[in-house]
Amino acid sequence: MTGWLASLFGGGVLYFALGWAAAGHGGAVAGMMLALINLPRAVLMLVGGVVADRIGAWRILTLCAASSLAVVAALALAVSLVGTPVALLFAAALVIGVLDAFDLPASGSMPRRLVGPESLPRAMALRQTGVQLVLFASGAAGGALFDAFGPSGPLVVATVGPAVLLAVLLWLRRHPEGRGAPPARSMPSPSSAPSAGRSGLWGDIAAGLRVCRHTPVLLAGLAVTAVAAGFLLPVISLLAPVLARQEGWGPRETGVLIGAQAVGIVSVALVVLARGGAARPGVAAGLGLVAAGTGVGVLAVAPNPLVGLLASLVIGAGNGTFGANIAPLMLGTTPEGYLARVQSVVTVVQSLPLVGMNLALGLLAQWASARVALLCCALAVLLTGLLALLVPALREARSPAASKRGRAL
Repeated sequence: MTGWLASLFGGGVLYFALGWAAAGHGGAVAGMMLALINLPRAVLMLVGGVVADRIGAWRILTLCAASSLAVVAALALAVSLVGTPVALLFAAALVIGVLDAFDLPASGSMPRRLVGPESLPRAMALRQTGVQLVLFASGAAGGALFDAFGPSGPLVVATVGPAVLLAVLLWLRRHPEGRGAPPARSMPSPSSAPSAGRSGLWGDIAAGLRVCRHTPVLLAGLAVTAVAAGFLLPVISLLAPVLARQEGWGPRETGVLIGAQAVGIVSVALVVLARGGAARPGVAAGLGLVAAGTGVGVLAVAPNPLVGLLASLVIGAGNGTFGANIAPLMLGTTPEGYLARVQSVVTVVQSLPLVGMNLALGLLAQWASARVALLCCALAVLLTGLLALLVPALREARSPAASKRGRAL
């Protein structure tokens, strides 16, 4: 866990440096760079999940950590020599997206591999809290490093993350006992993996898609998630840096503003950890989107970074409320035997809209302004939240705990 959080910190610093550098070339370049990260994620994510299951998540994480270390080190050297030309940013985005397509399914499966079923909910909540705290710290650190040393500073620091993760993974492979790491001999090899012919692979994918289409909660949840991903996720990653550039805010203040969203998400995660999920998760998810859309609207008219920081906190709280309720609702509704396939569909549904929306919003921010793009996002997120409150499948859904209490009465 420590090694993975270190890697996540390095990734957060890297993303801030790339996003801030791309925003300096204009909104269109920043949007294209983020689209190029999400494109290989969307295309290769299902393949990455299959590969991790076949050859072992530990092996994939080790390969991705070593590759990330080499890529970030090479990028830091290139930036120190030639600066941040658009071609270099685009090439880095594509490589990062490919690595993420294999790393994310493997790392996402590790909590289930490292803890027992009875400890999984608490482990997931603590993992989410750690993730958001690290993202807050990495955003602030990235802004401070960029302000002090230029683009090379955060890139050099970003190499520490994959280096620590690689060292931890290699150490655990030599000392697996009592550490949660699977012994090397237990790792499945391609030859020992279950055979899946071409028709079997595509048949399984089609079956997962049919389950999503014919399950009302899943279908409604996927639709809401797709719109939320397209109009909410680019707000902090794309439009906040572009807005800061256009308004003359510095990288240090912008880094704190970006990281503040994580604080809002952590606040919600801690409440859920202490009190459990909402009795009506679909309603809570819709209200979360309404709150997030309100925060985006405030960011669109923010006169200074302080107001932007407060708006980012509201966006994070709303986003966290949405995610903390829609994710377990969809997972709990998924039939047994389709869990991984449905989760891969959720990931693709989140990634695909980002490819087009990052580009479209970046162009709008450049041709009009970031404030106009933010107002469009605010309106779309607000309307999506209100529609989610009206969809019967989501409005009437109840958590398993609430259903048990109702039956007891």
